[in-house]
Amino acid sequence: MGAIRNIRTVDPLIRLRNVVKTYTKGAVPFTALHDVTLDVYPGEFVGLIGKSGSGKTTLINMITGIDHLTSGEIWVQDTPIHTLNENQMAIWRGRTIGVVFQFFQLLPTLTCIENVMLPMDFCKVHAPTERADYALNYLEEVEMAEHAHKLPSALSGGQQQRVAIARALANDPPLIVADEPTGNLDSKTADAVFTLFERLVHQEHKTIVMVTHDKDLAARVTRSLTVSDGVISNDSLYADVDVTG
Repeated sequence: MGAIRNIRTVDPLIRLRNVVKTYTKGAVPFTALHDVTLDVYPGEFVGLIGKSGSGKTTLINMITGIDHLTSGEIWVQDTPIHTLNENQMAIWRGRTIGVVFQFFQLLPTLTCIENVMLPMDFCKVHAPTERADYALNYLEEVEMAEHAHKLPSALSGGQQQRVAIARALANDPPLIVADEPTGNLDSKTADAVFTLFERLVHQEHKTIVMVTHDKDLAARVTRSLTVSDGVISNDSLYADVDVTG
């Protein structure tokens, strides 16, 4: 066992202050988030749990800037993302957050290594001649290097999700946000993907915020947030982080 760091002695990586999200399409406005205030600290593995429609996905869409808040403030690191325009947001997101989706969202006409290189190309990270080597290293990290030159259609769901995680890591972001990343996988493959997330937290000191409906997986995170009717109804801190791996 390595040394244990109290992660809450450092500044939060994510700060939400009085965040409200109201959707106005349709006859009756619907408020998905009600005055949410939340801090997430570097090195935490946060699981968001709750019923469908509770506001979990809306909450992570606020953190990633995929959707815009109605009122309040959101800071990630030292960036007030509620002030960014679309172009600023896209560049900021590409450098700061790796996003993992339930249905992988790999580009079908690109090989695995080309999919992993995309965020590097978009954000101009690394010299163009070096990006393939970096991409291959990330594929090795998720045990997919031997499939680097295959198209996603040649892979199983679990393999595609591993490639999607490699893509999320491509620009070495401090934060990984995952929306039901194991929801489309069988239980054995889901466990393997979750174990990979645990390693990213404990050995590489990433911060992960993950939506999940799987109670067994939710019990393995370091912190669990229950979202109910657009508010955080329960916040359980299970463990600090082993920083020596």
